[in-house]
Amino acid sequence: MTIAELTDTVRGKVAGGGIDESVKFDCGDDGVILVKGSEVSNDDADADCTIGISKDNLAKLLAGDLNPTTAFMTGKIKVSGDMSIAMKLGSIV
Repeated sequence: MTIAELTDTVRGKVAGGGIDESVKFDCGDDGVILVKGSEVSNDDADADCTIGISKDNLAKLLAGDLNPTTAFMTGKIKVSGDMSIAMKLGSIV
């Protein structure tokens, strides 16, 4: 999936309402996805929580094929900022 396709997938997941805080999925050289409530963009702005994840692993996470806890424990996901916000993502991903 491209970063644009992943962005559209995230946009669909938060369309009914996201979380109050801002979260940035940082896919390195492939780009970023910034989520603020139900707004989703590819702006590389500051966020309350940043999730470092590869584009391929983000696609698996959004498809339900990657367990977020296991991914974190095995280093496939790196969290910086407020960890409690990352825990809230289970409601949207």
